[in-house]
Amino acid sequence: MAIPKARSCHRRSIDVSPATRDNDVGRMPLEDGKMASHEQQSHWQGVYTSKADTDVSWYEEKPDLSLALLREAGLSPNMSVIDIGGGASRLVDALLLLDQAHVTVLDLSAAALETARKRLEDDAPVNWVVADVTNWKPDRQYDFWHDRAAFHFLTSETDQQAYVHALEDGLKSGGKAVIGTFALDGPEKCSGLPVARYDAERLLATLGSHFRFVQSLRHEHVTPWGAVQNFQFTTVVKV
Repeated sequence: MAIPKARSCHRRSIDVSPATRDNDVGRMPLEDGKMASHEQQSHWQGVYTSKADTDVSWYEEKPDLSLALLREAGLSPNMSVIDIGGGASRLVDALLLLDQAHVTVLDLSAAALETARKRLEDDAPVNWVVADVTNWKPDRQYDFWHDRAAFHFLTSETDQQAYVHALEDGLKSGGKAVIGTFALDGPEKCSGLPVARYDAERLLATLGSHFRFVQSLRHEHVTPWGAVQNFQFTTVVKV
């Protein structure tokens, strides 16, 4: 039986709960950061407080593609990597299993990060950042920047350029970014929100002259309920 193509990754409606404040996350240390609008944060808090992390369309048990792209781009255990919009993703678990020494996970949902943190040892060497990347001011630069399914939620030019400024500030010269978005023929909405879709050419045009193309590939992600979402992964280097 053919697997249906996804026009939207919204499985069913959810009850959106109020936003959770930074200091409600319990024992998780958080880096200061300006938060997204109340509406945006409430939406994602609602997603991660009303569903299991395995019951969202972007869930993947093993982040094999992201790991392969990061390692192919040159990631080694002594390098620093930040996962933008990492939420409850298993990428942080996989990186720690590979003895990655400097891992940061940023998401605007404290509930999502708490879900990930609870899977790990109490002393896991991870820096958890609750912030909206479009308002975030990095206090260091990273060797690698990973983003799977966060950038495509930024549909206004203002938000896209704010993201680019954070990427410019947060990535070392010669550092690599692996950015996964919906492809041009991917879903038009996700979690009830509109998205921007990309191929490599469109993404490079958005990122601007400080970034050079390294490689790109298409990927078919199968959601937990069996729909296919077409993704575009693009690797760039900061010049």
